[in-house]
Amino acid sequence: MRPTLLVALLCVPLGANAAADPPADEDAKLAAFFQSYLDQSFEAQPLFATRTGDHRFDDRLDDLAPDTRAANVERDRKTLAELPRRVHYDQLSRNAQIDYEVFRHHLEREVWLAENFRPFEDDPRVYGDYLTECVYLLLTQSSLPKATNLKNALARMKRVPDVAKIARQTIKSPPRVKTETAIRQTQGAIAFYENDVFHFAGEPKDQGELAQRALAIVSALRAHLAFLQNDVLPRSTDDWRIGPAQFARKLDLELDAAIPADEVLRTARAEADRVHREMAVIARQLWGTLFPGTPLPPDDEEGRRALIRRVLVEVGKDCGTPESLVSDVKANVQEIKRFIASHDILRLPEPDQCRIVEMPEFLRGNSVAYLNPAPPLDPRGSSEYAISPPPSDWSPERVTSFLHEYNRSMLKVLTIHEAYPGHYVQLEYSNRCPSLIRKVLSSGTFAEGWAVYTEQTMLDQGYGEGNLGLRLNQLKFYLRAVANAILDHEMHAGHMTDEQARDLLMNFAFQTEGEAVGKIIRAKQTSCQLSTYFVGRTAFYRLRQQVQRAQGDRFKLGRFHEAVLAHGTLPVKYLPELVNATLQRR
Repeated sequence: MRPTLLVALLCVPLGANAAADPPADEDAKLAAFFQSYLDQSFEAQPLFATRTGDHRFDDRLDDLAPDTRAANVERDRKTLAELPRRVHYDQLSRNAQIDYEVFRHHLEREVWLAENFRPFEDDPRVYGDYLTECVYLLLTQSSLPKATNLKNALARMKRVPDVAKIARQTIKSPPRVKTETAIRQTQGAIAFYENDVFHFAGEPKDQGELAQRALAIVSALRAHLAFLQNDVLPRSTDDWRIGPAQFARKLDLELDAAIPADEVLRTARAEADRVHREMAVIARQLWGTLFPGTPLPPDDEEGRRALIRRVLVEVGKDCGTPESLVSDVKANVQEIKRFIASHDILRLPEPDQCRIVEMPEFLRGNSVAYLNPAPPLDPRGSSEYAISPPPSDWSPERVTSFLHEYNRSMLKVLTIHEAYPGHYVQLEYSNRCPSLIRKVLSSGTFAEGWAVYTEQTMLDQGYGEGNLGLRLNQLKFYLRAVANAILDHEMHAGHMTDEQARDLLMNFAFQTEGEAVGKIIRAKQTSCQLSTYFVGRTAFYRLRQQVQRAQGDRFKLGRFHEAVLAHGTLPVKYLPELVNATLQRR
């Protein structure tokens, strides 16, 4: 986009009194200043540009040398210092003031993270994106012509061996859990360049420039894998906790919700107890049908947990097969979309650009599904809702456990979360937001919170026609979000052991052993992200109660949801102001 267009976009009013105000000169200064920062960032970090949908640098790959990375941090530091000198906050419209605050917070967060963490030295996983995603995104998501994407991918592939070289020079003694994950990712990267890249490119496997480049990358990746296994793994440590002080500050920067870490933990524990009580009531209603003639377990804490667990296991037996997962989800999507339209949950974006695909083999094993949305600067690019059948090397017992966990009811909840009206719908709305700052610097707390909020909302409005098995699975899925916040805090700000974490996830949150082990590994590697689901959902739920109470009979659920999504994926602390202003104008 050209700067003149960006100025116009960023000056569209959203605040309560902004509708009558002409675009301010100071708003235009902010737009131009952010555009300049973005241009510099994209040129220095081409993968970031591709992820965002700017394709000017698709034929390049980031220089990961230490001095170049230090220059990137210095650019953020200088931009942060320059921002108040170049743009006067008190002269901005309210809409632009919010953009200013989001931009400033992003810079503060990036500088603090760079000063307190060294991922290129201590987290070998970070190199994985530069090894595979840099090519995968071009071949599967970009809206540029196929020939152009292939040409850019080939240019990028020439630089991929350099990434492995820099990694060998940079990685020190990371936490063992991150090294082990990086090893698995590298094995997946090798498989990608041996097989998948040809499928996505539509090119023959044994001839041409793509085959030559892929062969060179596979050789470099095999050397990188040997380096991780033989050099890095033996010197890896078990020191993965970030500690209470860093956790509190990082959580504040991650959430940007004005909620301290201790309050998040306290609220999550109270909510977990409430969800347990609700699950017990529903499980008791199902018991007589599922286990006729069998007495209920004792009505104490241990008995109620046994009751919930046994009912969940029985309900989970209604599941599909590895071969039917994708077709089952496609059928769910049509049913869910019809319900959204008939019950006016919100107006679905048109045209529908969400493709439901089977997750590539090299990406399986970490999650059952993901939503890879169209990037904000290339909104006509592909959005993929990917479903993962069990990896081909899993044992029959593990496959059965997986299918019971993601049974027919749970797949419906998952599809609500990932696609309709969850991530896909929300991010399509976000891509139409006029603020470029909010498009590019989006809030994970907003995105995950909205997706979790929609799960209960859909069932509350009648989806599933009161099916108690579906409701129990929805509550179990929500309990994951609550337990995530507890696990996040106790693992990094406390001293929770693996056994205590396993007890929390399996005996308290009713997860299978495979799910629990995977979540513990994730918690060790991703401090503070796991809290975004619960905190974001709580913000949406509380706002809904406040607005509905204030509006009374005038409240329209669909219009409320559209007002929530109209302002981009921004920190949830701004929602009360913006949503109420939008609804007042209607």
